[in-house]
Amino acid sequence: MTDQQSTRFERGTDGPKVIVVGVDGSESSLRAAAYAGGLARRQHALLALVYVQPVMTAGAALGVPVTDTTDEIAESLVREIRTAAERVRDIFEVRWEFHTFRGDPYNGLVTAADELTADAVVVGASEQAGHRFVGSVAIRLVKAGRWPVTVVP
Repeated sequence: MTDQQSTRFERGTDGPKVIVVGVDGSESSLRAAAYAGGLARRQHALLALVYVQPVMTAGAALGVPVTDTTDEIAESLVREIRTAAERVRDIFEVRWEFHTFRGDPYNGLVTAADELTADAVVVGASEQAGHRFVGSVAIRLVKAGRWPVTVVP
C-alpha cells in the first residue's frame, strides 16, 4: 500500500466516526440534535453540533449589531446543549463538539461537513412554508450527494 492510499479518507467503512447536525434553536433542529445524539451514542461517533451564523449585510449596513446577536444565539445554544448533556451524563456518554460557521445554512453545513470529514449529516425539516417550492437546506444537502443525510421532522 502506498502512502497516498493509506491516508485517503474513506467514508462509511466501519460506521460513522463524525456525525454533523445543524442546530439553530428551532424545534426541528433540536429534535435533529437529539436524534443525532442517539446515533452518535450507539455508533460511538463524535457528535459535531453546527450553528451557522447568518451574514446579514443589510442589517449591518443599517448599524444593527448582527455579529453580537448571532454570537448570543450561539452561546445560548451551547448552554442548552451542555445542560442537556449533563442531564443524561449518568445514563449515557456522548462525545460532542460545538462549531460555528458564518454564511448561509447550506454552505455553512457543507463547509462544516467537509472540514470535519463528516460521515453523516442530520438536519431538521424546514419549518418555512416557502421551502416546499424553492427547496430547503435538507433537499440541497441530499442533492449534493456527498454524505448520507437524515432529515428529522
